[in-house]
Amino acid sequence: MQHTEQSHVLRALLVALRPIAKMLLRNGIGFREFSEIAKSAFVDIATNDYGLRGRPTNISRVAVMTGLTRKEVRRIRDKINLGQESVVAKTTPLAEILHRWYSVDDFTTKSGEPRELSFDSDSPSFTELVRRFGGDIPPGAMRTELKRVGAIEETEDGSLRLLKRTATAYETQDKLITGLVRGIYPIAAAVAHNTDPNLGEDAWTQRTVSSDHVRNEDLPRIRRISRDRLIEFTESIDDLFMAYETLQSDVKNSASNTLVGIGVFYYEDQVQPTSFDKSSR
Repeated sequence: MQHTEQSHVLRALLVALRPIAKMLLRNGIGFREFSEIAKSAFVDIATNDYGLRGRPTNISRVAVMTGLTRKEVRRIRDKINLGQESVVAKTTPLAEILHRWYSVDDFTTKSGEPRELSFDSDSPSFTELVRRFGGDIPPGAMRTELKRVGAIEETEDGSLRLLKRTATAYETQDKLITGLVRGIYPIAAAVAHNTDPNLGEDAWTQRTVSSDHVRNEDLPRIRRISRDRLIEFTESIDDLFMAYETLQSDVKNSASNTLVGIGVFYYEDQVQPTSFDKSSR
């Protein structure tokens, strides 16, 4: 692919990654974790989709294709083959502070509960905690972020009280996981399929409609109508799938089955559309 074409793809990728970055940061997941997962995805696809004569791609070719070192490719492939999670051991500084506040003796009471900490006047202090376990993050910035995610509160005397050991509610995480698996993955799989140069005529339906001339005062009504019509449509497709499941109810062999699905969605974006998101496919 020529450099100009690559730059167009990367600019489009940046547009797609912005909401993903927003979701991950909201859930306490930083670039290190994302980077490790991204490496795993690249190594997995390069290994299994580009082999010769039905065999996995060798480590050297995977390294050439992905830009990773052979040592890094070998490490990631070993983790994949062992079925291990491909997440770095180090977490975000925010998550590390919460973990240490709950687990390190200096910052817990005799009964094991996290202490209320002064910001920096008494020892042990919040500043000490951050300097020991927060890397190069300033204590003031860490305090602001922990307040933002609702993990701490400031008492009347200025002490900091820990409210929870995670920065995200479980129900929010569940919604994110469902959105990634049932929302982002299907549309990304459709795009990957439809951009295969060897596809031929076997394209999957991939439709998006949009308008950048809707008045703000009309948005509530559009949301309501869109919701009702999308629910009606998806329920009709669900009925179709269930009818075919009934026809095959006596088939026990899962190897003869294929997962199929249709996704429809409503979205808004206050950013002016770019040349990458104005088209309708």
